[in-house]
Amino acid sequence: MLERFAPEALAHASPQELGVLEELLALPDPLLAGYLLGENTPPEPRLARLAGKIRTYVAMQGGSALFSTDAELSGEVTVYSAHGTAAL
Repeated sequence: MLERFAPEALAHASPQELGVLEELLALPDPLLAGYLLGENTPPEPRLARLAGKIRTYVAMQGGSALFSTDAELSGEVTVYSAHGTAAL
């Protein structure tokens, strides 16, 4: 998710926005993943806005690596999350 969002965000970010991004990225991985996957919402409004912005950006770009499809073989979609994987 971040690989898609970062080039766009970094190119147009203000120093304040970069600071919020750095703050978000400094969080422990499990917490960051929960925020980016929408499983939890950061209590800090600035972090909640940024996590939502990242999710929205990635969704508008066609999803993320968290969702994979192998249409040639089975047409199944596998969803990966902090809780495990599930075929849809």
